[in-house]
Amino acid sequence: MRIYNSLTKKVEEFVPHTEGKVGMYTCGPTVYHFAHIGNLRSYLMEDVLEKLMRFSGYEVKRVMNITDVGHLSSDADTGEDKMLKGAKREHKTVMEIAKFYTDAFFDDCRKLNIKTPDVVEPATSCIDEFIHMIEVLLEKGYAYKAGENVYFDTSKLNDYYVFGNQNEDELMVGVRDDVTEDTNKKNKNDFVLWFTKSKFEDQALKWESPWGTGYPGWHIECSCIGIKHLGEFMDIHCGGVDNMFPHHTNEIAQSESFLGHKWCKYWFHVHHLNDETGKMSKSKGEFLTVSLLEEKGYNPIAYRFFALSSHYRKPLVFSYEALDQASNAYRKLKNKIAAVTDEGDADPSVIKEYHDKFAEVVGNDLNTAMGITLIYDVLKADIPGKAKRTVIADYDTVLGLDLLKEEPADNNTGEDDELTKLVEAKIEERKNAKKDKNFELADKIRDDLLKMGIVIEDTREGVKWHKA
Repeated sequence: MRIYNSLTKKVEEFVPHTEGKVGMYTCGPTVYHFAHIGNLRSYLMEDVLEKLMRFSGYEVKRVMNITDVGHLSSDADTGEDKMLKGAKREHKTVMEIAKFYTDAFFDDCRKLNIKTPDVVEPATSCIDEFIHMIEVLLEKGYAYKAGENVYFDTSKLNDYYVFGNQNEDELMVGVRDDVTEDTNKKNKNDFVLWFTKSKFEDQALKWESPWGTGYPGWHIECSCIGIKHLGEFMDIHCGGVDNMFPHHTNEIAQSESFLGHKWCKYWFHVHHLNDETGKMSKSKGEFLTVSLLEEKGYNPIAYRFFALSSHYRKPLVFSYEALDQASNAYRKLKNKIAAVTDEGDADPSVIKEYHDKFAEVVGNDLNTAMGITLIYDVLKADIPGKAKRTVIADYDTVLGLDLLKEEPADNNTGEDDELTKLVEAKIEERKNAKKDKNFELADKIRDDLLKMGIVIEDTREGVKWHKA
């Protein structure tokens, strides 16, 4: 298996620290709001990576944190805590917000066939571990106290910018909008390990510490939770590309200073899902959640298919038109698979040959698009139907696309009869418009139907339609 390592910027052969076993860490959500589908792209690809490792014979232990304290609205250790912001918005306690949005996150994951990691640890359950790591960093001279806060001293490191994607000039105060001057810092790129009441008087969650009543910085939670559950050597650390700096950079700095040796060998970063106006966020435009897609008539697994049809290291642009195309392709693929009869036999040697081919192709830097292509190759192959279905089921343990799952019958006949009459009338109107060369009206009818959640297709057999 080969994977692109963000640390070395090369596709490398994956060799875990302990033969046959993989310690895998995933940066989890900050549970102050619903996850948008851009966030979930990362979790989808990490899910496929974990399943591919198991498919390839590895024993995997995957750990995820839940950020329920300490993540400020700016990575420069300034601004409001995101959890407190969510609590104020909804007039609830921070822990009520954390519980609600943690449950919502895993509900979205369930709809997208994302496996729950083996260990899920909220930051608030590891305060003792955070304090211990900070104490060790102070003892070793990698941290200092200033203004009643505790900071990591990046000047103690020979190479702080391990990912090579930032430089000191970019961090100069006033150059970047999200960086404001903290006069307590010795160096402009130092980061907070522990905040005290001197920083945020209204902070909802606080704990006693050797440095005063306060709470941990964001970056320390992943280091401590990872070491707690995976030991001193982590095989692969995952997250979105926006986590590289400063979050993952700071994780490496504090973890390796604490441990005294290299911590994690492979770093896996998933690129952004953008909308047509740029980076997707919770603060602009229509808030694109799994629930919204469902409300518009989309199967969440069609979004999974859409995400897997592109490479994780390429930015992916979302539009409803692109999702419609993916939904159509997904529906047609499922129909082709459903038409395969369970006849003949499934020769174990044939199954192994196809299994190994999938492991090799998708195992070349998680090439999920080629993995989907292999399914079409299986459908065209000169092997018995039972073998085809067995191979496709095997592939789907990684892809998670419900390829052999039967769709429930639709019993809403009265409502559907009315819809059918309406759609067929619109299709007839469009047909007449095209006959009269009124293509503008024909296009408008198609667009109006799409807004209703109806997709129409021009085929040799005539116009076909289905729900998006």
